[in-house]
Amino acid sequence: MSETPKANCVAFGQAVIGPPGSGKTTYCLGMQEFLSRIGRKVAVVNLDPANERIPYQCTVDISELVTLDDVMDNLKLGPNGGLIYCMEYLEANFDWLQEKLTKLKDHYFLFDCPGQVELYTHHSALKNVFAKLSKWNFRLAAVHLVDSHYCTDPGKFISILCTSLSTMLHVELPHVNILSKMDLIEQYGKLAFNLDYYTEVLDLTYLVDHLASDPFFKNFRRLNEKLVEVIEDYSLVSFVPLNVQDKESMHQVIQAVDKANGYSFGDTEHRSLEALMSVAVGADFQFTSALAVQEKYVQPQEKTVEQEAMEL
Repeated sequence: MSETPKANCVAFGQAVIGPPGSGKTTYCLGMQEFLSRIGRKVAVVNLDPANERIPYQCTVDISELVTLDDVMDNLKLGPNGGLIYCMEYLEANFDWLQEKLTKLKDHYFLFDCPGQVELYTHHSALKNVFAKLSKWNFRLAAVHLVDSHYCTDPGKFISILCTSLSTMLHVELPHVNILSKMDLIEQYGKLAFNLDYYTEVLDLTYLVDHLASDPFFKNFRRLNEKLVEVIEDYSLVSFVPLNVQDKESMHQVIQAVDKANGYSFGDTEHRSLEALMSVAVGADFQFTSALAVQEKYVQPQEKTVEQEAMEL
């Protein structure tokens, strides 16, 4: 099958990935509605064989090919092994997906992917599916969702930085990291630093120093220092804050994604001097920062010693 979904034209889209509970399905629903309102014809492809309750309008559903329940029942596998088998089965039957997508013309694609972290850091099946789509003239950006509550726990934040970096290197797609559920962040606890510290991943030595004040993490300072060194050596990880119910927040995310997969060059919707320059040189003409998000969702608090030191 040699035809592409758009008759030899480029097809743009997002591979929505991330750990369980990060809000991938909710994101796909919100992004489908948002993009439809600005004039894009959207097709959502469910690649999660465990996704039984789909709130969005699903154009292609992997359950027609394989389901996690059937795999677990017939092969006596657990949830993790079952998901890996399902992704290997999808890779082996890629022609099924190709046939489904061939019928869709002039669509923007959202691929709702499973929530097993190993699929994006170690296993190759889903990575190979993305690679086949890329060869088939798809221009995808990986949208990696992370629950914003990780920011309230320095130890967890370091771990999610490592996971994000590993995912970026393994998946091999243009990548946008998202801090989801920003409207709920105050329910998780207080931030040790301003929000831009986490979104821009600023000097992480302050985070290690903050962890050292905890008796438990004090014994692991050397390990944390080495992990931080790896993250900063690559200098690839940053985050875009997201509240899926906030129109402006969704706009900032789609701008970042359009820059990542090149959509800004591919449609008159974004073909403006500002958009093209921002893609070319990485400039942000919107002058929007995480501080505006912090003012909206994070209550002000007294400055800590670490914050005062960062401002000096």
